[in-house]
Amino acid sequence: MKKQYIFPLLVILIILALPALLHAQPGFGDDTDDVPIDGGLSLLVAAGVGYGVKKVKQRARKID
Repeated sequence: MKKQYIFPLLVILIILALPALLHAQPGFGDDTDDVPIDGGLSLLVAAGVGYGVKKVKQRARKID
C-alpha cells in the first residue's frame, strides 16, 4: 500500500468506528426506550467513500 493512502485510510476507519462509540442517552427513569443516534448516516458515509475510491481509481487510470 502506498504511503500516501495510509493517512486517509486511518481517517476513514476512525470515522466509521465512531458510531459504535456513540450511544443514546442513559435511562430516563420511566418506561421510555433509548434510541440509537445513527439513523443511516454510516451508510451515507460508506457510499461516499466508495464513490470517492471509484473516482480516484478512474483518475489514476486516466493519468496512466
